[in-house]
Amino acid sequence: MSLRFLHAADLHLDSAFEGLPARKAALRRGEQRELLARLASLVEREGLQLVLLSGDLLDSGNTYYETGEELVRSLSKLSVPVFISPGNHDYYGDACPYARLQLPENVHVFTRPEIECVYLPELNTRVYGAAFTDKRSRALLPGFHAAPKSAGQIDLLCLHGEVGVRESIYNPISEAELAGSGVDYAALGHVHKASGLCRAGTVWYSWPGCPEGRGFDETGERFVNIVALDGGQCALRQVSIAKRRYEILRVNVTGADPLLAVHTMLTDETVRDVYRVILTGEVSAPPDLARLKRNLEEFFFELQLRDETHLRQSVWERAGEDTLRGLFLKKLRERYDSARSEAERQQIEQAARWGLAAIDNREEVTPHDDP
Repeated sequence: MSLRFLHAADLHLDSAFEGLPARKAALRRGEQRELLARLASLVEREGLQLVLLSGDLLDSGNTYYETGEELVRSLSKLSVPVFISPGNHDYYGDACPYARLQLPENVHVFTRPEIECVYLPELNTRVYGAAFTDKRSRALLPGFHAAPKSAGQIDLLCLHGEVGVRESIYNPISEAELAGSGVDYAALGHVHKASGLCRAGTVWYSWPGCPEGRGFDETGERFVNIVALDGGQCALRQVSIAKRRYEILRVNVTGADPLLAVHTMLTDETVRDVYRVILTGEVSAPPDLARLKRNLEEFFFELQLRDETHLRQSVWERAGEDTLRGLFLKKLRERYDSARSEAERQQIEQAARWGLAAIDNREEVTPHDDP
């Protein structure tokens, strides 16, 4: 028997988006809720038969009213069974959203930290799963093995946990335990970078990562998985449903005007995304980050600038001048030459940046912070 289904995890709805201004953070939370509707549309468009949501669908148990409404509305649009395995952020409890909301009948939420089974006769499929009931979880898989199955039957496991990290406090899972589980496919969650399709013994497994980035530790395209099982074989297709991405762009400004150097590396798509632009290379004076941001911010949803350039050696050569600038640089150069580590040299170089900015009556530059 064959089966095609959606596997998603780690939506983290109602994330704080602390790196964004308050107005844009609120906008992003609204856009995040739209992930639910896009998931439902994808399921219907692809003709999928089942949905597995492997935890951290919500960022916490304290969700906005609008998020609960959208969760119920989007899940109600689905004509297929939906399984939710709560994770460490949305763990199950008497007061959690899953317990408070009137979820549609096609949705099954696992509520206990022991693996249970739900049989779907119309699909000849069994779905095993369990729930976090606290922010941490002991290992839930040791000793588990699916019950003997009939011909053509498919067994799935929906679980939040961390593979290959024995000391994890988030339901540590080993490949040996996956291999011994006897299921056909394990739909996992927790790690935010997609695993791709993996195999332990005869058991296929994956985690899709988060479907939309929320910070610069979640850059690039993000995915949900469409999984097809047929006769012991498994195919996985990653699908992007994100509205925006986080990206980091490094721009070498050696011998170039920083504004022009950044412009030449931009595409039309940057206007929808959140970017951190890092300036590198050698410069005769620190780039004016405030001026750069004023001229560039319209090309992004949100822009952060970082200065990781280095002062050219010629700047230190002026340490011999009989001027305030020369005396200042001479003192710093002596300390720079006697520094014992690269970190110390970088600190002295930054002191030169601040000092030169003060001497020239320019706006003070902080190397790693948004102006």
